[in-house]
Order: sequence, then C-alpha cells, then structure tokens
Amino acid sequence: MKRRSFLTHSAIGALALTGAPALIGLGRRDHGLVLRGGTVIDGSGRPRFAADVAVDGDRIVRVAPRIRERGTREIDCRGLIVAPGFVDIHSHGDGTLFDDPMMESIVRQGVTTIVVGADGSSRAPSGNDEGDGTDSVRAVLERINALPPGANVGTCVGLGTVRGVVVGQDDRPASAAELARMVALVEQALAEGALGASTGLEYTPGAFASREELIALCRPLAARRLNYHTHMRNEDDQLLEAVDESIAIARGAGCGLQISHLKTQGPRNWGKLDAVFARVAEARAAGVDVAFDRYPYLAYQTGLTNLFPVWTRDGGIDRFFARLDDPAIAGRIRTEAQGRAELIGGWQNVQITSVSAREDKLAEGQRLAAYAQSLGQDPYELAVAMLRRNNGSVGMIGFAMSEENLERILQHEWGMMASDGGSLAVSGPARRGVPHPRGAGSFARVLGRYVRERRALTLEQAVRKLSALPASRVGIRDRGRIAEGLLADVAVFDADRVIDRADFANPFQYAEGFKATIVNGGVALVDGERGRRTGRAIGGTG
Repeated sequence: MKRRSFLTHSAIGALALTGAPALIGLGRRDHGLVLRGGTVIDGSGRPRFAADVAVDGDRIVRVAPRIRERGTREIDCRGLIVAPGFVDIHSHGDGTLFDDPMMESIVRQGVTTIVVGADGSSRAPSGNDEGDGTDSVRAVLERINALPPGANVGTCVGLGTVRGVVVGQDDRPASAAELARMVALVEQALAEGALGASTGLEYTPGAFASREELIALCRPLAARRLNYHTHMRNEDDQLLEAVDESIAIARGAGCGLQISHLKTQGPRNWGKLDAVFARVAEARAAGVDVAFDRYPYLAYQTGLTNLFPVWTRDGGIDRFFARLDDPAIAGRIRTEAQGRAELIGGWQNVQITSVSAREDKLAEGQRLAAYAQSLGQDPYELAVAMLRRNNGSVGMIGFAMSEENLERILQHEWGMMASDGGSLAVSGPARRGVPHPRGAGSFARVLGRYVRERRALTLEQAVRKLSALPASRVGIRDRGRIAEGLLADVAVFDADRVIDRADFANPFQYAEGFKATIVNGGVALVDGERGRRTGRAIGGTG
C-alpha cells in the first residue's frame, strides 16, 4: 500500500474507533451544517430517536444515527430535542413585519413559518390597484421576499378585506355583479399563492356577509384543496349555531374547514365543548375535512368595539359614534355592551392593550374596571370616551375561558396550536402597547406548561401539532417534518428547560430553552444570538 493511501486509511480507522467526525479532505463529502448528537422528534408523531441531521443549502440531506462527515458549521445538540421548525397557522406577525423583519419573538421560540391574513383581514387586495399589480397577493409576497424576513411568511386572503373593497362597510347583500367581482378577487389571490381564505365574522364588514355569499367565495378553494379558515360568527352564547354555519359553508363550497382559535367563551358556555366535538366528528364522518386551532391561554385579544353589537358598526366608525349619540338607541347599545362585558365576568376582566391617544396611554396594561375607578368614572362611559379619542381603535384582552376545555382542545385529534399573536421585541418598533403575551410565548408555553408540567400531551404529540399538522392544513408539503429532502426548518430546544416568560403584565419577554432555530438552512438563532434573516414568502405550493 502506498504511503498516502496507508495514512488515509489509518486516519479513517482511528476516527471510527474514537467516534470523532471524519476530517475534511478524506474523500467524504462535507456538509454546510450538521446538527450533532441530538434526539430527533420528526413531526410525524412517531417516537423520538437519536440522530445527527445534515443540511446542505436549504435542504435536509441526511438524518442518520451517526454522520461522519463534518459540517462547515456544527451545532452541538447533545441532550436536546431536534424538531421541525414550528408552523403558526394563525398569526398576526405581519403587523410589525415591515418595520422590524427580525421577527424576534417568533424566531426565539422555534417558529420558522407563520400564516397571516387571518380573521378575514389581509394585506391584499387593498382596493388601490391602478393596473400595475401593486394590489395583489403576488406583490405582497414579493415585498416580503425583498426584506427578507426572519422566518417564512405565507398568507390567506381575507374575505372581510375582499368585501370591504367591493361592497364597503355597509350591512347589505352584495349584488350579483359585486359577488362575481369578489369571487374573481379570491380566485386571483389563490392563483398568486394565498394559502386559503379567512373570515372574521364578529368583525365588520365580514359580519355582514351571508352564508350564501361565503359559500360562493369559498368555492375556489376546493379545486386547490385549500381550507376555509374562520373566526366564527359567535364564540359564546351562539357557539353551536356558529359551528353549524361554518360546517355548512365548507360543505356547500366543497372545501375543508379550519376553525380558528376554538373556544367556549364565558363560564355559562364552558359546558358546550362536547357538543362542538360531536359536530366536528359528525362532519368528518360525512366527508367534511374539519380541524381547529387554539392558543394556550385563557384570555383572548380583540378590539374594544367587539364588546358593542355588530349592528352599531354598520357603515363604519362615524356612524358608530352617531348611534352612540342618538338618545333613541343609546340605552339599548349600553345594555347590550354591558351584557357582553358581564358574559366574561365584568369590566374587571377587560384589559386595555393599545391606544393611540396620548391621554389614554396610562390605560395600557390596566383592567378597565380598576382604571375607571381610579379616575372616578363609570367603566362603560370610559370605554366609550376612549373609543372616541382613539377613533375606535382600542385594543383589549378578555379573560373568559376554561383551563379544562383548553387542555381538551389541545389534546383533540384534530386540534393544533397557533398563537393568534403578533411579532414582539423587547425594543424597537415591535414593542407597542401592552399586548397579549401569546405573541412571545405560545409555542414555548405548550412545550413547558402543557407537555412538561401538566402532561396534557406527550412531546411527540405536541411537536406534530406545532409542525406537520398545521403545515398540512395550508398545503405546505416540504416543511413541518425532519426528513431527507425537505426544506431545513428546524427548532432545537431543551425539553427540560423550555418555558414561556411573557405574561399579561410584561409581554415583552422572550421564551427560554431554545438552543437554535434554522430557517431554510440558515442559522437564525443559536445560543441566544440572532443570525441572518433567511425567511421567504411562501406561496400556495409551499
């Protein structure tokens, strides 16, 4: 044997005995990145296994018990879980995206893909198109790619946005011509890459859409095997009727149904969950593809106007204020709004999250009843005054849900996790108001509280519900699992330490226990330090 050949074979043999990685230049192909020594939970739901994961470019190229080739960069994952990057199927992370594309609170809890355009509201169509294509989903995705973002971003098309563009803010049926135009806008959005269609039927103008209108707008989803995502018309006293309507819309359109942030709101409605699950099972048995998502908190976030009846918001904010001033109906409005507050336990269960008026800034983060008392004012009157000063834009959190029901929703076969939250940061433009902590803590909270502490789920079950299951619901086929050939979106975390730190008093605290987040093969986070922004816009093919 020649001397060079002898030395080469001797080196390889020695390395095999010691277990050390092979040296560069010994005839073995090296990788761009190797995640070494971790425990893989691949997203499929099957048991965990020990493996190294190799990445070249933006793809996972090898998953094996021992990868001998070295990586140009290696991350020590011993004692850690290597999981697919999490997919947030219901996010409002685009709210600060173009001001702060780092997406700090998202990336720092292992989320690699978010789906925006939720609750019936999307950035396109905007109604401002002048023929140059700037009003399109395609243009929005191109703008996202140009950032680039810290994580991947896809969007649904909001049917409330579509209605606003074509019909406006009025409570009236769409004409035949208007309906045809709305259908065309939905078809265009889907052709350009929208991942589904969404409604927010407690918000205007989406609340003014009839069942028949929504069936027509959802029909284009069927051919693309995409889903109708709905914030239902009601989530409390008429919850069951709202579930029935949602199923009927999906059945009529021939598409799948994703019920957004499923909840039983208000103590008097907590007992309805079995009936909801029964309806889901019946629909699935009849061929309707129904699933749902939920954030892991007992409080929701919305606008303060949502405590006022939908009919008061017909025609927009100016007409809303005019009705508040009308002595003939002002008393009725007050009674109905008070009733909505009482449903969730009173004004003490309403926390103000965001205002624009300087004189109301002290209200941010405070419970409305206590804040009103400190000012010597009636809570309802203060709510109305704040809405006037802020042109109707006041954010709120409502504390209204059951812990037992939350766990049952998370455990359900067709339940999955979502944040319904924004992208937060401890400083900069993504620090606004005192928002719901779900934007900074949802995914870590599932892993820490509901897996490790409460044992409501196994880690394998939770990872599937955080990754592969939501990815499949929006037609993303090459993400959401750890498997050779798929795009390299990966979350590495310590199952014994992972936890959310954000709370309702201080939501601007990052999750803990995440070692690394990999986005399209790029290291977005490692050991607390942020790396490059390697996220992409995701179109309808994933």
